[in-house]
Amino acid sequence: MTTSRRLLLAALASAGWPAAQAVQRKSLSDPLRLGAEQALIESGLAPQFQKAFGRDTGVAVQLVPGRSAELLESLERGEVDAAMTNAPELETALEKKGLAHDRRQLALGDFVLVGPMEGTGKKAKDPVGIAGERDVAVALARIAEAKARFIGAPMGCGAQIGSLKLWHAAKVSPAAPWFVEAKGSPLDQAFAEGAYTLVERGVWLAKARKPFALMVEGDPRLATEVHVMRSFRVNHPAAKLFSQWVGGPQGARVAASVRGWKAATR
Repeated sequence: MTTSRRLLLAALASAGWPAAQAVQRKSLSDPLRLGAEQALIESGLAPQFQKAFGRDTGVAVQLVPGRSAELLESLERGEVDAAMTNAPELETALEKKGLAHDRRQLALGDFVLVGPMEGTGKKAKDPVGIAGERDVAVALARIAEAKARFIGAPMGCGAQIGSLKLWHAAKVSPAAPWFVEAKGSPLDQAFAEGAYTLVERGVWLAKARKPFALMVEGDPRLATEVHVMRSFRVNHPAAKLFSQWVGGPQGARVAASVRGWKAATR
């Protein structure tokens, strides 16, 4: 038996798992199915947790990409063992209903508003003139007033859910033709169409390119959190270990190592 497997079994036993041999067989043959918000994959956060957990424990983790709302529904149905999402309101509602449990804060981050720049050097500016604005509601209101192209995140994504309160603060109901819902990655579509969009900072840092630039950042209302939750309907032998691991010093180091994200508060 390898050292990593011994450590895994010892950790599971101390966590209250009685049948060590059964746990060993399941943990070695069945990957941990981890639902992960697509943006958390694009930013590199989910893959880093996948690799580090596998390295530390020997447990294989299979990432199941999707939108936070859909992943939480899958978690409730037992289609995934755990879910990594950035939709705090939906997570809390699921937990309060007793449909999922063991919610742990995994990382802290924020959204940023990005868009295209026109011109070069000191004369460069964005079409609406919001670059450098600190109030995201003011920036969104100006975009709406100018009817500038805006790519919204797909329904159910963490960015889409997080944007609802921001549009409300701006007193705007975004609608076609200037506002369109992304068919895939909002940032990729914004690049292709020369449009504004709201994305996780980690996604922006992973994919940023000129002539696009960061327009608005730093507004406290742009803050977001990433949590992991476990399903009540499935009992993967490593799911509890994973939630404990991400909530410990190992998880903090991983979160802090990915650009655009910070370690969770302990």
